[in-house]
Amino acid sequence: MSITVVFSATIGYLLGVNTFDITTFILLVVGGFFVTGAANGLNQVIEREHDKFMERTASRPLPQGNLSVNQAFYFSILLGVLGVVSLNYINPQGSFFGLMSKSGAFGLLSIVLYVLVYTPLKRVSPFAITVGAVPGAIPFLLGFVAATDDFGIAAITLFSIQFFWQYPHFIAIAWVQDIEYKKAGFKMMLGGKKGKYPAFIGMIAAAIMTVISVAPFLWKIPLLSLSIYGAVTVFLLGFWFTFNAVKLYRNCDDATARTLMLSSFAYLPLIQVVYMLDKFLIQ
Repeated sequence: MSITVVFSATIGYLLGVNTFDITTFILLVVGGFFVTGAANGLNQVIEREHDKFMERTASRPLPQGNLSVNQAFYFSILLGVLGVVSLNYINPQGSFFGLMSKSGAFGLLSIVLYVLVYTPLKRVSPFAITVGAVPGAIPFLLGFVAATDDFGIAAITLFSIQFFWQYPHFIAIAWVQDIEYKKAGFKMMLGGKKGKYPAFIGMIAAAIMTVISVAPFLWKIPLLSLSIYGAVTVFLLGFWFTFNAVKLYRNCDDATARTLMLSSFAYLPLIQVVYMLDKFLIQ
């Protein structure tokens, strides 16, 4: 997850930057890495008892007793402070509420939403997927804002792509891990069970994501643009991903859900690389 966050933030920065600034770039990478580490660490502190019941998480340090709760908590808080402070040094003149830079504010918001809202909500309602999609979509936006200090339609477009991508992504994971999640007490499946309803939501979200991904070409969004070649490539990737979501709606089986899950892992970095290559090689 940390690598994915830093990668998304890096691509967002490269898309927005005109003059590469090594100091800003280092602050972004370090800040993004530490903020993600803090959110993950605090999540594991809160879910340490639940993680014992899932094969995927049972080997984490807290369930295994390799760290004390205090060690994990204070280390995670330290990472969070260092991460937010690092991000706050990026464009400090363009502050939110006169208190923090835009980058620092987005970093803090991602920790708060992930740890204090998404994590406890997972045991209450599948609505946690929607809440979790917000901090999950911030990295792409964060990198772009770090480069431009602009929170406008271009930044919102990048945020929206990664936001809607998370519905088919998380639905596929929840489908594949359904037994494990229920064993640990997590309510992650939309509608409460596998079936047409969660598959339909994933299919619609993938289609919306595909439309948004070509919006920079269709509507000539300022600070973010695509050539015809980039737009066609992005559309084809979105069509492929959406097709896999449609197949899950039609088949409603574990094998198709696993295919959608794997394609979600591939889709996001691929589309981000296409955006970057289009900017630097074609336009």
